[in-house]
Parts: sequence; structure tokens; C-alpha cells
Amino acid sequence: MTAQGVQDVQALISAADIQARVQALAGEIRRDHPHGVHLVCVLKGAFVFLSDLSRALANGVTLDFIAVSSYGQGSTSSGQVQLLKDLDSPIEGRDVVIVEDIVDTGLTLAYLIQNLKSRGPASIEVMAMFRKPEALRSPVEVKYVGFDLPNEFVVGYGLDYAGRYRNLRDVGTLSPHVYS
Repeated sequence: MTAQGVQDVQALISAADIQARVQALAGEIRRDHPHGVHLVCVLKGAFVFLSDLSRALANGVTLDFIAVSSYGQGSTSSGQVQLLKDLDSPIEGRDVVIVEDIVDTGLTLAYLIQNLKSRGPASIEVMAMFRKPEALRSPVEVKYVGFDLPNEFVVGYGLDYAGRYRNLRDVGTLSPHVYS
């Protein structure tokens, strides 16, 4: 079976399962932050997740965006993080939840947490729709996790390869011949 009929992508998680998990994660955020929260979306991949999540949360949510990169056009992390776009608003004194598409090595997220903590938020927590526990090289605490994935190259639901496949509703593994 392929993800939405796209060749070279073997489906792992269906769109229906993703949407059900987004609703559950929104419930956890509402429980933990009844007075609202400031979501910081890590671009580009997390925009799809943020869109669904913010609608599920409805009230008491503010949003901002930050862009970092450690991949470039490749399929593995370079280990060097670049800040491509900074926040538009200060986060001092705010309860912040970083919204990530995927945590694999944890290097980018560790950099981002350190960077944002230096700005004086009241709290920082991390939410990731996907996590690859076997790939972690830097210990980072992810409070809210959608799904754990195998240590394979995955695309869909915001995750891409060279800018492609972000629009898939399912998440699946990308055939190695595409990126080899």
C-alpha cells in the first residue's frame, strides 16, 4: 500500500489516525494550560500540525513561527543548526510550547530550547507529532508526543524530502532509491 497512491511512499500512519491523535494532544494541552499557551511552530514541517492543533485548541492560543535547519536538501542531519527565521514577538513571561514536526537526533531541538530559554519565558515545553527514539543523539524532553516512528526516512503531514511530499495526509517511509 502506498500513501494516498503516491509511488515511492509506503504508508505508516493514516490520516485518520493522525487526526485522532491531534485531538488527543489538544486535550492534553487544554488540561495542562487551561488559561492558554503560546505555540511556537518550527517551520517548515510543523505548519501542518500547528494548523490542525491550533484549531483543535480553539481559545487561549497565540502563535509564532521560527525556522531552523540542520538538513539542507539531504536526508540526514548535518549536526549544525542554522537559525533561518526568528520569532516576531517576545516570549518573556509566557508559557511556551514548541511545536515540532519530528524529533530524530534531537540536536536541532536542543539548540532551539537553549535559544528560547535565554529569552525568559515562564515555561518551555515541547510537543512533537513524531519522534524517532532510536535516532536520538541529544537528550531532549518531549512532553507531548504524537507517534514514535522507526529510524527510517519518513515523509507526509509536513515532513518532506527536498521540499516534496509535505502535502500528503498520511505519513510513510520514502523508498531509499529516491534519496540515494
